[in-house]
Amino acid sequence: MHLALADFDFTLPPELIAQHPAAERSASRLLDGRGAAPVDRVFRELPSLLDAGDLLVFNDTRVIKARLHGRKADSGGAVEALVERVLPGDEVLMQLRASKSPRAGSVIRFADAFDAEVLGRAGADNALFHLRLPSDPLALLDMHGHVPLPPYIRHGDDADDERRYQTVFADKPGAVAAPTAALHFDDAVLQKLAARGVQTAKVTLHVGAGTFQPVRAERIEEHHMHSEWFEVDGACVAAVRAAHERGGRVLAVGTTSVRSLESAARAGGSLQAMRGETDIFITPGFEFRVVDALVTNFHLPKSTLMMLVSAFAGHAHVMALYRHAIETRYRFFSYGDAMLLARRR
Repeated sequence: MHLALADFDFTLPPELIAQHPAAERSASRLLDGRGAAPVDRVFRELPSLLDAGDLLVFNDTRVIKARLHGRKADSGGAVEALVERVLPGDEVLMQLRASKSPRAGSVIRFADAFDAEVLGRAGADNALFHLRLPSDPLALLDMHGHVPLPPYIRHGDDADDERRYQTVFADKPGAVAAPTAALHFDDAVLQKLAARGVQTAKVTLHVGAGTFQPVRAERIEEHHMHSEWFEVDGACVAAVRAAHERGGRVLAVGTTSVRSLESAARAGGSLQAMRGETDIFITPGFEFRVVDALVTNFHLPKSTLMMLVSAFAGHAHVMALYRHAIETRYRFFSYGDAMLLARRR
């Protein structure tokens, strides 16, 4: 069955877009979509749905304070910036919004605290800007930046966002968007999983701002996928192999974990330790080699993530689950509720 962009569209009442997280991480709702009929649950029930010997794979990336406000040194014109990636040598790639694009050699003063030199354009279609900062970008961002909340969250970032738009096991800084399915896990859920004999492993994928970009090509195969840095290490590979050898399931927590694992299995046909860039685009018809089940949030219409979950659990099934979620008032997107899916066999 050939699917077009319109097949991944749905109408979402604006009030279902979560503007704030649930009072407690694991108090979010969980739509259990493993069977033919949806089952409404609470996220803290997840451990009871898993078996001893199953393996949960988390993304341990850490969200950086990637949003900056500044002014051009020459004209004083306002600049809004979002760091897309931190590079070696105190350099960064940024999205910049200004009345007139800054030229190479110009200087931007950010947060009325430090100057950055524009080195030129970069990225696909020259959509990004390459800048050099005066010192360690991560330290400067931590001091002067803001939490890069997604465009559909309408309030400015505050102390609660600093804590809640970050997983409890965030470790390696580099993401400009959270791996949101993992936001529902708290220490109590992790302890229950361990007591049940569920194993855990970690990958790293630094989520880029491209994750929020809608697909605009009507023929989805013509879409150019954004690239993100990832790593699957030897310990994760060994944990996955051990889980499958003992008959356990590999459950990816979030689409970023799926993309990491399946990227590392794509080249050689089986999972291998790997680090580098991935632009894997998972659409219906994709052959999954690693992941058996998926914990994920609800995604934007016409997005690459809608295509990924449709490839994983079946397009008709996923669209039916979304209709149920809307009818029963689930909360959507980054601060919203979660769903549990099994791979379509």
